[in-house]
Amino acid sequence: MLHADVLCGADLLDIEVTCGFGCDLISDSLCFARPGCLLLTGLTNVQIIRLAEMVEARAIVFVRGKRPGEDVIKLAREKGLPLLATDLFLFESCGILYQAGLRSS
Repeated sequence: MLHADVLCGADLLDIEVTCGFGCDLISDSLCFARPGCLLLTGLTNVQIIRLAEMVEARAIVFVRGKRPGEDVIKLAREKGLPLLATDLFLFESCGILYQAGLRSS
């Protein structure tokens, strides 16, 4: 659907996500992302994994061709958090997922 590469957590891709949230601001993500969400972002530093843990996100999709460093992937593996990456822009990714039935947080 998003033509995404799985960076880690391929064995966890059958987990259920209850909603989606797309954002590049840590502060907005902390305020508006909801537990069980699929988080879409262009942020690739290690703080995004910590944020995902705090908001109880189920997985992260990196957009715009962004790829996190190995330290981020390693931490996601430790946390059991699937990471995916797509070349699509945030807006387009959210639109595709919305059309597929995923609603916002």
